Amino acid sequence: MHARPSTTRARSPHRPSPDRRLALVAATATLGGFLFGYDTGVISGALLFLGDDLGLSPAGEGLVTSSLLVGAAAGGVAGGRLADAHGRRRALLALAVVFLAGALGSALAPGAGVLVVARVVLGLAVGGASAVVPVYIAELAPARRRGGFVAAYDLSIVSGQLAAYTANALIASVGGEQEWRWMLALASLPAVALFLGVLALPDSPRWFVEHGRAAEALAVLRQVRRGAEAEAELAGIQAAARAGAGAGRSGWRDLRTPWVRRLVLVGVLLSVVQQVTGVNTIMYYAPTVLVTTGLGDGSALAATIANGVVSVGAAATAVAVINRFGRRRMLLTGQVGITASLLALAACFALAFTAAGASGADPGTLTPRFPQASWLVLLAMLTFLFFQQCCVSPVTWALLSEIFPTRLRGLGVGVSVFAQWVVNFAVVLAFPVLLDRLGGGATFLLFAAVNTVAVVLVLRHVPETRGRSLEELEERFRTTGGAGGPRR
Repeated sequence: MHARPSTTRARSPHRPSPDRRLALVAATATLGGFLFGYDTGVISGALLFLGDDLGLSPAGEGLVTSSLLVGAAAGGVAGGRLADAHGRRRALLALAVVFLAGALGSALAPGAGVLVVARVVLGLAVGGASAVVPVYIAELAPARRRGGFVAAYDLSIVSGQLAAYTANALIASVGGEQEWRWMLALASLPAVALFLGVLALPDSPRWFVEHGRAAEALAVLRQVRRGAEAEAELAGIQAAARAGAGAGRSGWRDLRTPWVRRLVLVGVLLSVVQQVTGVNTIMYYAPTVLVTTGLGDGSALAATIANGVVSVGAAATAVAVINRFGRRRMLLTGQVGITASLLALAACFALAFTAAGASGADPGTLTPRFPQASWLVLLAMLTFLFFQQCCVSPVTWALLSEIFPTRLRGLGVGVSVFAQWVVNFAVVLAFPVLLDRLGGGATFLLFAAVNTVAVVLVLRHVPETRGRSLEELEERFRTTGGAGGPRR
C-alpha cells in the first residue's frame, strides 16, 4: 500500500509556535471571508458608473446586484459537499480560483449579460467560502479558543465590505473612464493571495481521520497544539469517528437520521434568524434610506463608510469576548438589541418626518421635522449594526461550524448557508417594495415584529456549545437526539 503524500511540512527548529501557526492558518483562511465582504460590498459603488456604461435599466441593475446571491445559494451546498469529499484545503484552493475567475470576468465584461454570469460565478465562490472557511477554522482551533477564531471570519467579511466602500470612494475621487472596472478588478488581488496562502496550509485533522489518515491528522495537530494535547485530541477524534462509522459514506440520506435532521433544522433556523434581522437591507440600501430622509448624496455615501467602520469595530469586539460568554447569551443579547434598534428606526420615521406629497408615507418625499432627524436615523442604523456584527453574525458562524458531526459538517453548513442566501435574496428583493408602499416606519416595525419571534425561537431551539470540543458536542447531540445541548 502506497503512502499518501502529506500536506504537512516537516518539523524545523524555526517552525512557528502552535499559537502563531494557528493564527497564520486563520488569517490566511479568512481571506475567503474578506473576498465575501468585498464582492458583496463593491457593487453598491460600481452601480453608480456601470449603469450608464452598459446601458442598464433599473431592472438590469437589480439583476446584476442579485445575481451574486443566486450563485451564493448554490455555492453554499456545492462548497460544503466539496469540502466533505475532497478536504477543506482543496476546497479553499478551488474557491480561490473561482474568486479570481469571477473578479476578472466581472471587470472585463463587455456587456451586461457577461457581467451577470461573472457575478453568478463570484456568488458560487462567496457561498462556497461561507460554507468552508468557518468549518476549516473550527476544526483546527482548540475548544477554548474556537469561538474567537471563527468570529474572525465575520470580522474578515465586514473588513472586506469596508475595503470595498473605501476603494469605491477613492477610485471615484480619482475619476477617469469606466471606474467600475477597477473597483471590480481589485478583488483579484486577495483571490491570488488566498490561493498562494492556502498552498502552505495543512488540511483539517478531523477530515484526515474521517478518511483513515490518522498519521497525517496527528502531524497537523502537533503543529497547532502544545505537548501531549495533540495525542489526546486525536484519540477523541478517532473515538467520535468510530461512533459514526456504521453509517457508511456521508450524503443526503443521512438527513433521515432524526438527530442529524434536527441539527440541520437548527442550522437553517440560525441562518434565517441572521438574515431576517434585515442586516443586508442596511448594508445595501443605507444611502437610499438616508437620502429619502433629506440627507445629501455626499453625506449618505460618507455614512456608508461609517456603517463599515462600526461593523468592523463590533466584529473585532466579538473576537475578543465570544470565548468569555455563552453563544446563546450573546445571540439573545444581539437579537434584543436589534429589535430595539428597529423599533427606534420605526419611531424615527413615524415621529421625525412628514410626507410632503400625496396621501400616505411616500419615502421619496419625506420632510424632516427638525434638522437632526436624518442623523437620528443614522444613529439607529449604527446601533443596529453594532448588535448585529458584535453578537448575531459572529455567533451564527460559530454555531454553524460547531453543531454538526464531522462526517457531515460540510453538508450541514452548506444546507444552512443555502437557506441563508435564499432568505437574503428574498429580504433584499422585498425591502425596496416595502419601503415604497409602507414607508420607513411600518417597514422597520415589521422587521421588529419578525425579530421578536426570532428571540423566542432562539430561546427554545439553539443549544450552548462554548468550551466543549467538537467531539463532545457530537456525542451530546447523538445521545440527546440533537436536542438541547450543554447550557451555561
